[in-house]
Amino acid sequence: MNQTYTLAELDAVANDIILHAKSRVLLFYGAMGAGKTTLIKAIAKNLGVDDVTSSPTFSLINEYVTKTGELIYHFDFYRIESEEEAYGFGAEEYLYSGNWCFIEWPEKVENLLPLDACIIRLDVKSNNKRTIQMQ
Repeated sequence: MNQTYTLAELDAVANDIILHAKSRVLLFYGAMGAGKTTLIKAIAKNLGVDDVTSSPTFSLINEYVTKTGELIYHFDFYRIESEEEAYGFGAEEYLYSGNWCFIEWPEKVENLLPLDACIIRLDVKSNNKRTIQMQ
């Protein structure tokens, strides 16, 4: 999946990700301000999360519950110092739980990630557009 989108098209993009993801572990790559958290919020909403979603920059992980009781984990590893730190709080248990896991800054914990994780790359373009590549 490769496409360019605007904020107005975000819900449709989020739905496409859900439909085409070959894994429940989604890795979000992109520069600061590329829209990773905004896209994750839209995906969570499309999966049935009514809770307020936000980036877990300081807590490292947020847990959301869908209307059907399904758990979703949202990681932000931007401030993590080492993979050992993520391993120490049990990140692997979350990643291999079978639940949806959305990971910002996955490059910080590459050795802990499932090999079948879905890679999503975001890039900012002109005119408030973003491009997304999903592998």
